[in-house]
Amino acid sequence: MTKVHPKAFTSSDQQRFLDETSTAGRNLNPVVLTVWKKSLLFSCHGFTVYDSNGNLVFRVDNYAGSNKSEVVLMDASGRSLLTLRRKKARITDSWLAYDGETTVNHRFSVTKHMNFMNAKSIAHVSTTAGSPKKKKSVAYEIEGSYAQRCCMVYDDKRRCVAEIKRKEAVGGVAFGGDVFRLVVQPEIGSTVAMGLVVVLDQMFGGSSTRF
Repeated sequence: MTKVHPKAFTSSDQQRFLDETSTAGRNLNPVVLTVWKKSLLFSCHGFTVYDSNGNLVFRVDNYAGSNKSEVVLMDASGRSLLTLRRKKARITDSWLAYDGETTVNHRFSVTKHMNFMNAKSIAHVSTTAGSPKKKKSVAYEIEGSYAQRCCMVYDDKRRCVAEIKRKEAVGGVAFGGDVFRLVVQPEIGSTVAMGLVVVLDQMFGGSSTRF
């Protein structure tokens, strides 16, 4: 990994990172994150995510035996960025993403793709403009294989806005599937992209690896 033990990262540094990697940010370059499927806390499952400088930027910490239908994506200081909740009584696996710790007026939803005519697509992301009663529109399509750590996220113009890929071997030592890259384009933002990774892990991580 780039860094197992993160550098000192102040709250102002964290906010600057989030601002510059959001869809409204000024950074026009892709952000490359190293995702480690491991919590920094003992007896927890989750994720630890570092930027290219080795700074801790995102974390997910779920205690063993906790509610598996809700996962919270946090920043380095533990502040909730997205609350991800599985929809109940659905034929297909579907999750809602809310800003912070709120559970009202979800920001986007992710639904597992069940159309076998399109084998490439594994999930789609929908948003609702304004009132939740308004018609949903598909904002992103996710293709590839999460199990193989090879996924592409496309927007409605078929532009690749995020990519999950295996981390390159270092010094001849290959990384397993628990350590991988997340490449994020400015059109989607790092918080949303990492939220999609968390949901994909719940959908396709397998019974032995899901939280």
